[in-house]
Formats: sequence, structure tokens, C-alpha cells
Amino acid sequence: MRDDQKIKEEVKQQFGANAEKYVTSQTHATGDDLSLLEPWLNPASDWVFLDVATGGGHLTKKIAPHVGQVFATDLTQPMLEAARNHLTSHSSNVFYVVADAEALPFLSNSFDAVGCRIAAHHFPNPQAFVQEVARVLKPGGRFVLIDNIAPADEKLDRFVNTLEKLRDTSHVRSYSRSEWLGWVEEAGLAESQSRIRKKTFPYATWVRRTAESEEQVEQVTAHITGADPEVQAYFAVEREGEEVTSIQVDEWMALFVKQEG
Repeated sequence: MRDDQKIKEEVKQQFGANAEKYVTSQTHATGDDLSLLEPWLNPASDWVFLDVATGGGHLTKKIAPHVGQVFATDLTQPMLEAARNHLTSHSSNVFYVVADAEALPFLSNSFDAVGCRIAAHHFPNPQAFVQEVARVLKPGGRFVLIDNIAPADEKLDRFVNTLEKLRDTSHVRSYSRSEWLGWVEEAGLAESQSRIRKKTFPYATWVRRTAESEEQVEQVTAHITGADPEVQAYFAVEREGEEVTSIQVDEWMALFVKQEG
């Protein structure tokens, strides 16, 4: 049986050790998903917004100027401190709270909107997370989820999740779109809009953000170069000789609305 607490301790160790890398990561700090936040959410200046698993604080940084208050949470205190240090000069309306995404320390019906960006693949119980989001949202509140997802094809799913686990031992699973839709529907959330994009990672930077040794890097590289040609084609693996230079994964951005009543 999976030990959820052990997984969360591993997440804290991994992100605590690499906090500054996530703050400065161009993969996390940029992306057209950030520019879509405001038009998709259409935030009001009196909103109270919750950013779950804020990481480097990039979602909070983008949304804070458009709302009244933001509560930025993370399971990992050093990660949260790094985000605060990064955001202090940008945003004065942000409160920082150490919190478990699957047991949020807030009363029901507290937030106008909730966001979670590039984090949920570290959650051992995403169904509980979605239930918590629905609980703390006000009726009619909005939830924006952005994360890497697994393709529907079982072979591609297995490849990408093995890849991520080899690269980052705190990775739990990139869930599929159908899995997410089942959980959000069960929680009383309705999909408003969504899109899937191909996200390109510069390989050398990406693999070393979490890898703890060159041996681990070599294992990740061998997994990629040893994959079937159709798998490598799907993930757009680019190589220069024996060196992998870039790889793509699927990223899903979806907006949900909590049903009234």
C-alpha cells in the first residue's frame, strides 16, 4: 500500500533542497498559460484567491495585482520562504501559509477562486485535493488547474511517468485528462474551458533541476534514447549525436466552476 505521508516527506525534501531552482526556473516563470489566467478567470479587485502548492510563486505573482488578497500555500516551508523572498517587492497583498493540498486549513466557502499550477503530479491523493478545492470555494467560484498530463495511450502514459519518476523521485503521477475530469465532476465542479499544449523542456537544465547525480541523469537519458521511435516522436525528442537537447510533454490548463447550491 502506498504511504502517502512518506511521499509528502519526499516532496518536502526535494523541493526544500531545490527551492531557488524553482523560483528561477524559466519553465515555471514563463509560459502562455500565465498570460491566460486573467482573461480566463476574469478576476475582481475584491476577490480572495488561493494558490495551492505555489512553488516559486509564479501564479501568485501573476494574479496578485488583479485581486484583493492571495493566500499562497505550499507543503514545503523553504519553498514558501523562497517564493516570499521572490515576491515581496512585487506584491503586498499576499499571505503565505504552509499547507497540505489534500487537507487545506481554511473554512468552507472562503475563496472566490483557487489555482494550482505545475504541482498536482506530486499529490498522492488528487481526488482528496479536488474535494478540498471544491469545499473551500464559494458557490460559483472558479478553479484553474494547470499541470502536465499523461496521454490516454497506455504505452505513452507509462513512458512519461517512468521518465518523470527517474528524473524526480518525488514525482507521483502525471494524471490523465479523463482521471481529472472524473474527480472534478464528482466534486461538483463543471469544466468551463480547457486546452492542451505541447511544452518543450531544454533537456540539460530540466533533467538537472531534480537529478541528484550524473548517474541519475544517465538513467533518464537512457530511458529516452531507448524508447521506441513512435514514443520519441510523440514527445518530440531532439538529439545532437548522443545528447538529448529537448523533449516535449503535454500540459493541460482547465477552468472549472463550482456549481451553485
